[in-house]
Amino acid sequence: MKLRVAALALNQIPLDFQGNRARILCGLHEARAQGAQLVCTPELSLSGYGCEDAFLFSETSERALASLQHLSAQTKGLVLTLGLPFRLSATSPTYNGVAVLVDGQLLGVAAKRHLAREGVHYEPRFFQPWPQGTQDTLTTPQGEIPVGDLIFEVDGLRFGFEICEDAWQNDRPGSELSDCGAQLILNPSASHFAFDKQGIRRRIIEAGVRDFSVSYLYVNLLGNEAGRMVYDGDAVIAVPGVAQAQEPRVVVETNRFFGSDDEVVREHLCFSDHELVFADVSFSPCDSESTEAGSQSGLRPCIKSDFAFEKTLSPQLVSDKYRSGQQEEARAFSWQRAGEEQSEKDRRRFRQFSLVISLALMDYLRKTRSSGFVLSLSGGADSTTVALLVRLGVRFSIAQLGLKAFLERYDFIFSSQAAPPTTEMQVMGQLLTTVYQATENSGEITRCAAQDIASLVGSEHYQWEVQEGVDFYRQRVENSIGRPLNWQQDDLALQNIQARVRSPGIWLLANHLNALLLSTSNRSEAAVGYATMDGDTSGGLSPLAGIDKSFIRRFLVYLEKVGPAEMGALPALAAVNQQAPTAELRPQAAAQVDEHDLMPYDILDAIERRLLVQRASVALTYEALLQEFPEQSRASLLKYLERFTQLFCRNQWKRERYAPAFHVDHHNLDPRSWLRFPILSRGFAEQIAELKEAESQ
Repeated sequence: MKLRVAALALNQIPLDFQGNRARILCGLHEARAQGAQLVCTPELSLSGYGCEDAFLFSETSERALASLQHLSAQTKGLVLTLGLPFRLSATSPTYNGVAVLVDGQLLGVAAKRHLAREGVHYEPRFFQPWPQGTQDTLTTPQGEIPVGDLIFEVDGLRFGFEICEDAWQNDRPGSELSDCGAQLILNPSASHFAFDKQGIRRRIIEAGVRDFSVSYLYVNLLGNEAGRMVYDGDAVIAVPGVAQAQEPRVVVETNRFFGSDDEVVREHLCFSDHELVFADVSFSPCDSESTEAGSQSGLRPCIKSDFAFEKTLSPQLVSDKYRSGQQEEARAFSWQRAGEEQSEKDRRRFRQFSLVISLALMDYLRKTRSSGFVLSLSGGADSTTVALLVRLGVRFSIAQLGLKAFLERYDFIFSSQAAPPTTEMQVMGQLLTTVYQATENSGEITRCAAQDIASLVGSEHYQWEVQEGVDFYRQRVENSIGRPLNWQQDDLALQNIQARVRSPGIWLLANHLNALLLSTSNRSEAAVGYATMDGDTSGGLSPLAGIDKSFIRRFLVYLEKVGPAEMGALPALAAVNQQAPTAELRPQAAAQVDEHDLMPYDILDAIERRLLVQRASVALTYEALLQEFPEQSRASLLKYLERFTQLFCRNQWKRERYAPAFHVDHHNLDPRSWLRFPILSRGFAEQIAELKEAESQ
């Protein structure tokens, strides 16, 4: 038997039940047009994955069940799987499940056994893990429906589920499904993006095909769903090799971030509400003895339907743009190879970073229905990167959707205009407003760099002199304390007031434009609190707070010298890349440089990686630094380590107040999504004292 199976990646919104249903129906309509007979949607596709504590409200499960009922009538002639939260009663815990709809009927609900609990995940707070080997019933408008550890059979096809985290555990449900005669395992997921994660997923999928002798369909969420996490819409359909000794064969894959080291890499992320990947997969008739053996052993009951698939597949209406790893040229984003000075790992991550953050920004704009972005453009690396990511988001969106569809997608911005934009640069002029805010300590280099970057990205750009505001507050304080403020005694206060004076005006402009104010702090600054609260941290969204400074600087060099094929190299970035990072808050004669205030950024990032990500002790972190930076003296590295730990502990309160940031690395410092730390603590002080004593002996 040959069956056309489809993975339907969806860009959903938490608790937007009506909108989520509409997006499912739109994708289902396309799947029908392509002749799909079984369609799998991502984890919690009805409610959205990022509902957080709303999952604890019985109303959320009730509305998800109502959405399921709405959609059941739309499944005539096919099988559709939909993720949803559910409760067995009004007072029971909430479970994470996948409903199977067959030809208009609800066949059953499979439940998730393993809950993600590490890193950015807090699923055990919201859900109860389903007890292994148990079943129950759920009351629905269609009657009592079986739920739990189940396997399903439709017209001789037997299939079951590994729901996201289920597949990442050693005791995968796939083993039981295989023992029960499963021929196909479906994996609806909400697996957030992190650098190089697609390769890990693919290995898990291939292991499932090889170990369980099944075909495997994986589908992930798409887009910036709930604000912080970004999902890449990854989809894979894999089948066993022809011979027993052959490796699993991937029939279809989105190939988001794979590419040859020797060729131009072509890849894309989907900027639409859904993306469909499908393949024709052959199945042998299921073995009824396996079903009986599995049921009698207590593994899983088999829930059967008498529905029969249409045996003659309709021809594919369009070519499969993913087959053999080749994507449709018109929807791909091409990247040229970088120079030999940059590693393949860096090149791959630059591609991922550009696409993912661009998608996240454009999704955030659309889902908040803001009229654009506002950015305080300093002429430095961070604000330049943010401006470029907005520019890339517009370029990628229009390249994929076309200008007409792009304007329709953002009609809440453009529909009221008498003369809608006709070029990308006109779009940018309406979507991004930048301001260079100068004090007496600002230099001509950064002023010109900001102007050049604004011209490069096409933003509406202003230059403001804000020294008058600095003088106003300085005079008020000096009159109050009875002495002049000076740089010897009041260095930090005099720096911070400049950053804070820049905040009210840029907020006023953002409010006037109904736009999102973007802040520019990066993760390295967040680690040590090297940012002025209510100054340069001002904003409603912080796109770079999940990425380190060293990466940002390498990324800008890449864009300057190579860049995406759609834009080419951006030599204007040389004015930014040639600068040493500086806050420009002290008098110019002081020649202020970030790394003089703190430490070299590569050392700062190395300490963060060892101490906070790998959770090594202070002593082990110190030993690692000695190996990694042999050119540095032991005294210098110990001084840097002590300074990092002091600043990290002292500035936890700042990280608690940062604007939402995108999670793009395998870790971040956001206490709401990855690293929780006490606001008041002795932190690493005892370990530092012990290390200093040992070094002195």
